[in-house]
Amino acid sequence: MVDVDDPASERDRRPWVQALVAVLVLGVPGALLAQTALHGSSDSGPATCSSDDKPVSKRVSAAQLCKALNRSDLPTLLGTPQEQAETAYGSESSFKDADGKKTPTPDAEVSLKTYSVKLWASDHLRVGEFSGLFSSDEESKTILGHPAVLYSGQTIGLKINLGDNKIGTGPGGIARHLLVARDAKDGGGSFEIAIWRQDDVPPDDTALLRVAERVLPTVPGWT
Repeated sequence: MVDVDDPASERDRRPWVQALVAVLVLGVPGALLAQTALHGSSDSGPATCSSDDKPVSKRVSAAQLCKALNRSDLPTLLGTPQEQAETAYGSESSFKDADGKKTPTPDAEVSLKTYSVKLWASDHLRVGEFSGLFSSDEESKTILGHPAVLYSGQTIGLKINLGDNKIGTGPGGIARHLLVARDAKDGGGSFEIAIWRQDDVPPDDTALLRVAERVLPTVPGWT
């Protein structure tokens, strides 16, 4: 089963958020990942991030996000110390607003056997602008002195029937998101971390918070 964030659940005012993609293929070798990436193999050790991204001046790049997220203690932070990163990659993208202006939206994702973690960066968006626009379980937080919002996202389960060459969808698991301001005054710019499991078990909020508190201070642009 492949779990992806439901595009219908995204808020209209949050077009920079890219769909989460968690890959879990049961008994299917050679699974393809759609994002541009350099994939590591659990057979040859922990996955390493792509180094092919072009340097981007004055803003955080996908390669930098991937380097910050793909840390050696990530499995321990997630509560699965016996695991290791199986895929790790960064992706450079952007969205265009109604005025035609493009806003960069770099992201990075690291997947383990149990969990996947994704990190986004925005140069302009403030946490306060989106209060009350998330799911009903939205919860205000403070992460290392920075304003933050914790909320849930529904995923869609993608079922592949190789015998009939058919693909079906259905309700998937839950992804937990944490949107955090880049500075203590929420003056502009934010980071977002999401975790989800490869099964239908709800992810652990304490694991998400541990990851945020260790990863975010190492990302360029964190104040």
